[in-house]
Amino acid sequence: MRTFEKIDPTELSLAPFAAISQGWQLVCGVKPDGTYNALTASWGALGTLWGMPVALCFIRSSRYTKEFIDAGDKITFSLFSPDEHRDELMVMGRTSGRDCDKIAKAGLTVATADGLSYFDAADAVLLGTKVFAQELDGNGFTAAGQELKLYDKNYVQNTDGMHTLYVARIDEVLVAEED
Repeated sequence: MRTFEKIDPTELSLAPFAAISQGWQLVCGVKPDGTYNALTASWGALGTLWGMPVALCFIRSSRYTKEFIDAGDKITFSLFSPDEHRDELMVMGRTSGRDCDKIAKAGLTVATADGLSYFDAADAVLLGTKVFAQELDGNGFTAAGQELKLYDKNYVQNTDGMHTLYVARIDEVLVAEED
């Protein structure tokens, strides 16, 4: 197992655009009974909102992991370097935990902290508490969003439903220590 060091969120030195859109992340929810599930996400944001460090993620209503995120108060974000663990992350994104043990299929190792699950192969892990959740609505797209056809490109042709926006307060940040 890798070892992780706890740091203050303001000390996290990663490029959020590259980490999320190119490196991808595994977003994990845990139910009150301790069961967990995760999905691969390349959409999201890190920043400050309401005076606290936060992570934002977007989960489609059809995703099995959404049940886990909705059932509990906690959520983790395991962030990976671009081009690292791409095959494993593809399995996690294309396989449903409804159908099999996709974590085992991907060959990933789960670690835990304070009852939360995250992935040992990650470069950084954000442990958070959900503070806001709201389903997106096609009516929320502005004139610029309509001009860019964001609703059409992301939702009209997709039968997997709209995304729910989750805002999580970052409670702890763990970074992998060098081997």
